[in-house]
Amino acid sequence: ACFRLLCSLLLPALFLSGILCICLVVLLWGVRLWIQRKKQLRSAGRDGKRPLLVAFFHPYCNAGGGGERVLWCAIRTLQKKYRNVTCVVYTGDKDATGEEIVEGAFRRFNIKLIHPVKFVFLEKRFLVEASLYPHFTLLGQSLGSVFLAWEALLKCAPDIYIDSMGYAFTIPLFKYLGGCRVGCYVHYPTISTDMLSVVRNQDTRFNNAAFITSSPLFSKFKLVYYYFFAFMYGLVGSCSDVVMVNSSWTLNHILSLWRVGACTSVVYPPCDVQAFLDIPLEVEKSTSEYSIVSVSQFRPEKDHPLQIRAFAKLLKEKRVGQQPSLKLILIGGCRNQHDEERVNSLKRLCEELGVSDDVVFRINIPFEELKRHLAEATIGLHTMWNEHFGIGVVECMAAGTVILAHNSGGPKLDIVVRHEGRVTGFLAEDEDSYAETMAYIFSLPPEKRLEIRESARLSVHRFSDQHFEDTFLLSVEPLFK
Repeated sequence: ACFRLLCSLLLPALFLSGILCICLVVLLWGVRLWIQRKKQLRSAGRDGKRPLLVAFFHPYCNAGGGGERVLWCAIRTLQKKYRNVTCVVYTGDKDATGEEIVEGAFRRFNIKLIHPVKFVFLEKRFLVEASLYPHFTLLGQSLGSVFLAWEALLKCAPDIYIDSMGYAFTIPLFKYLGGCRVGCYVHYPTISTDMLSVVRNQDTRFNNAAFITSSPLFSKFKLVYYYFFAFMYGLVGSCSDVVMVNSSWTLNHILSLWRVGACTSVVYPPCDVQAFLDIPLEVEKSTSEYSIVSVSQFRPEKDHPLQIRAFAKLLKEKRVGQQPSLKLILIGGCRNQHDEERVNSLKRLCEELGVSDDVVFRINIPFEELKRHLAEATIGLHTMWNEHFGIGVVECMAAGTVILAHNSGGPKLDIVVRHEGRVTGFLAEDEDSYAETMAYIFSLPPEKRLEIRESARLSVHRFSDQHFEDTFLLSVEPLFK
């Protein structure tokens, strides 16, 4: 009787599920045909040919960071190479016009586009903001990006789609529903094997709260969630026809998660090295004060407390009466109130360690002042663990400082590496090694420091705009065939 009852309930349920699946497939196929029809009806250009629409998914295209520099350089590169291409940018920056956004790109990055860009303004950008998802942030933002991408696809269906901000979950939508050739530029994997190991080892970090690390149950639950998310991330990423990553570190993580090595390549981001190369390199003159400069946004992962503690240790171990005096200059941008609160807590840390008079904070300063500080500095300091690339590291090297970066991520694998057999900078990991290495750099004769600075400057040509253009065009070529 129980078996008959089970069959009488199960069979209709299976039948209904089958019907619903068929309806869903038919609906999705119909949507795809409708989108293809919209593409075919697109008007032809002056030469009688329908222009190829290349769309970049970049909801925060007016932000003015390194990711935006990649976007505008990529668009300018395509405009130089392909005549019959119209570039489209999907953005949520509704508080600015298209003309203002393009003008902002020119003002911030000195990038002048050859042809106009079409902007598609999205209404639902709030769906990808981290503040909307206090818990399960990765999953929430990823699902939110799918809804935002659906809005983008309905407003403008391109021929080629490039995700330039790391929203991998949008890729299957444009590939299978939009019928597009799809590519992406990955600045930072949404989840990495390092993040999995942090949770597995119950390490407390800025993205792994202490209440989780102290509870085996919460840690196991978060690990299962991360593994599920990593599986889904790998699944959607593997739909890409072309994958570009910004460093060897990112490459290793993407290869392990997406497993699409045949279509994956490293395309270093275009750093504005030329703007720093006009700073003259010469043997330092005797001075009463040496400066150590750090350039990075005041975000938790940049680990400014490590810089301050290492500097305090350096001052403490400095021999009494030794000249010249030392100054630590922390240069960075504050995006919001959280960043401002972070700066205030760093100032309190300086007071606790007794180094307030020796640490200077320079916030949201103009570019010319940044250049001046870098020109006068002896050491360029960077402390972020597993920085995916490190544009600030490249800028310090181009400006002629002796770089001291974290022994991980992009700085370790790509940037602070030997050039033609010569040292280009130094790496450290903790408070002690940073303090010791800074002391060692200051102990070097000025002529030896000049050799390192010259080698570093010669090595950064790998990260120029021209090198980016060459490697970018080589990588995206399959999308245009």
